[in-house]
Amino acid sequence: MSKPLPIDSYSPGSFLTEDFMLQSDEAKRLYHDYAKSMPIIDYHCHLPPKEIADNQIFNNLTEIWLRGDHYKWRAMRALGVDEAYITGNASDKEKFLKWASIVPQVMRNPLYHWTHMELKNPFGFNQVLSLKNAEEVYERANDKLKTLSTNTLLNHFNVARVGTTDDPVDSLEYHKKIADSNSNFKVVPTFRPDPVLNIEDQESFNTYIDKLESASGKNIESLDQLYAALKNRHDAFSAHGCKASDHGQVHIFAADYTESEVRSLFAKARLGITVSAEEGLKFKSAVQYQLALMDHEKGWVQQFHLGAIRDNNMRLLNSLGKNTGFDSIGDYQQIEVMSKFFNRLDSDNRLAKTIIYNVNPSDNAAFATMAGNYQDGTIRGKMQWGSGWWYLDQKDGMEEQMNILSNMGVLSCFVGMITDSRSFLSFPRHEYFRRILCNLFGNDIVNGELPGDIPWIGKMIQDICYNNAKEYFGF
Repeated sequence: MSKPLPIDSYSPGSFLTEDFMLQSDEAKRLYHDYAKSMPIIDYHCHLPPKEIADNQIFNNLTEIWLRGDHYKWRAMRALGVDEAYITGNASDKEKFLKWASIVPQVMRNPLYHWTHMELKNPFGFNQVLSLKNAEEVYERANDKLKTLSTNTLLNHFNVARVGTTDDPVDSLEYHKKIADSNSNFKVVPTFRPDPVLNIEDQESFNTYIDKLESASGKNIESLDQLYAALKNRHDAFSAHGCKASDHGQVHIFAADYTESEVRSLFAKARLGITVSAEEGLKFKSAVQYQLALMDHEKGWVQQFHLGAIRDNNMRLLNSLGKNTGFDSIGDYQQIEVMSKFFNRLDSDNRLAKTIIYNVNPSDNAAFATMAGNYQDGTIRGKMQWGSGWWYLDQKDGMEEQMNILSNMGVLSCFVGMITDSRSFLSFPRHEYFRRILCNLFGNDIVNGELPGDIPWIGKMIQDICYNNAKEYFGF
């Protein structure tokens, strides 16, 4: 076998230069002079707090980069890669080489941009990845990883704040350890109470309620005791710096119910008696409302990630488990139930700051205008339509989200980008977003659609990149 050519032999040419995606001098000035150096607030992600608390060093590039990345897994499966090289028992090196072999075939998928941006920063590779240079990339990256712990990476990417996603029953021990470490960055939990709504699955529901009893130190034999236990954990999260809740569901719950109905349903479920889907909707609506009141009381931000249809491929789900790449865009009725839920809260002036995210692009304009209904002059950008999420987290999706928000809302109030990621190498997605944002404004200036006031527009861009989120969450 001939010796691989040096990585430098595979030049990217004009691809991924310092002015990547910046199509005008104005865009370049906005990015390099205003956006580039702003700190990052990644207010919604799935980074494991334990890995931050332990300041973990990863063994190799596959471990930090490919493990758990269902975006890459879906692409590999689409290109006929055997599951052994994705989630199976192939070695980490074999998995990386297989990924490198298909990278040239994913051009025009955002994975192609992300892959090369993440190799450039933090590893310093400026070449196009393929099987030809994969072994050398792997070995050189592994050498670099020996000096890149989780905390080193967060500092390298200029991350000021991370909002992890945490179950109410979590002890938060790792958040406490991080807080006591005097790191340059802050890591705060986010309250994610989704399992407490899953009343139709009696076995998992009751198992979860038992865990909630243990975590809160409170008996849960009635609906009121359930609310008290959730309030106990809500308070504990707040004491650890939590500023937000997050809810991942197909749609917001806003069924009509009476308190007596919901009490009866909870008692029924605790006895192991089947709860129908219609009854479950009443329970979910009641509990979600109570959680929203808790958020408002503390001044938290409530986030709703809506519309994904999950676990579509039952055959592969049964063999590989959840969160392995078989979720897609769902087609659910969103707007009327959202309006009903927000109106109920707002009628008593108890609607918390809220971010709504949609995964179905057909809902874009509806979400943008729904957010506008609840701007009441009390808080700048009180209701937010969140950044392009999941399948919309790419160039076209980001541009469309910002263009629609500009047309139907106020872009200058926007709280900006999140990674929504489990990987410590995903922070270049903030760079990706910032380049796209600066290019939008730069093109408008060139086209005469905006004045060429670079300092004013630069300040607006800095607000979207960092300042707005800092103020909105109260960090």
